[in-house]
Amino acid sequence: MSGRVLVTGGAGYIGIELVDELLDAGREVTVLDVLLHEQRERAQELRERGVTVIEGDIRDPVARGHALKGAEAVVHLAAIVGDPACARDPELARQVNVDASLALAEEADVERFVMASTCSNYGRMADPATPIDETGILAPVSLYAEQKVAVEQHLLTAEAPYAVTCLRFATVYGVAPRMRFDLTVNEFTRDLWADKELEVFGEQFWRPYVHVRDAARGIRTVLEAPLDAVRGEVFNVGDSGENYRKLDLVTEIQRQLDTGTVSYVRRDEDPRDYKVSFEKVKRLGYAVTRKVPDGIAEVAQALDAGRFPDSWSPRYRNIP
Repeated sequence: MSGRVLVTGGAGYIGIELVDELLDAGREVTVLDVLLHEQRERAQELRERGVTVIEGDIRDPVARGHALKGAEAVVHLAAIVGDPACARDPELARQVNVDASLALAEEADVERFVMASTCSNYGRMADPATPIDETGILAPVSLYAEQKVAVEQHLLTAEAPYAVTCLRFATVYGVAPRMRFDLTVNEFTRDLWADKELEVFGEQFWRPYVHVRDAARGIRTVLEAPLDAVRGEVFNVGDSGENYRKLDLVTEIQRQLDTGTVSYVRRDEDPRDYKVSFEKVKRLGYAVTRKVPDGIAEVAQALDAGRFPDSWSPRYRNIP
């Protein structure tokens, strides 16, 4: 694997981990990112490692054009991520997640274009206990997933001059330089570690999970795969054994920690309920290196070590 890779959102939660993977593989890397929260510090660290960091908005055509110069591949991670963030400002979400994504795809003169998507595209399944694969019906139940489905469908049906690959990630967790505590495993672990009362709704709902480093490794795997193996393809990124109910997550956290209390409540705002099959991505030689119990231990150890002294700070969430 050689050549320059543009990573949009490359200073974000998955992005920084991906940049590490690409540098380890000997790739030149350009990052386009708005550098929110504490990301300017991370950006300086990336520059010191030889990464070209462009502070700019994916909606800005000048910034996009600058970032695309010399790139042989694009990994498009930049987005308003998650249901709450999209619901807070639907117009901004449309501009970033749909309009800017399609503009970037139109302007790219590259060999490969990897689009970050989500297993939330599967929505709520009639039989959530039966794992769904990439050929399954898409039934998004949130604006975020609807936007990802729209972009996927456009990219996969357009006659692009490059190889398009869409990656539907399981729900991500784990410690990373741009830490997030608004993700289920990380949030549940933090709350119980801090001896808080954790309110859990939809405890019987299924969802797949993948460690942030393994999410980044999944992208690297696709970039290193032969073009014919990934052109026009969709891959779920995760592991078939890593489907959990929220109840299962709580049980595992309580097995590792003896602090905090849990109450189960009824809410209707997040009806997602699905198990996912990840057998297809294995054909590329991909396998996860960490599982949810490992991630729980990792988060708890980081909190013990004082790495996140104010873990409720807005900088650890996608929205304040």
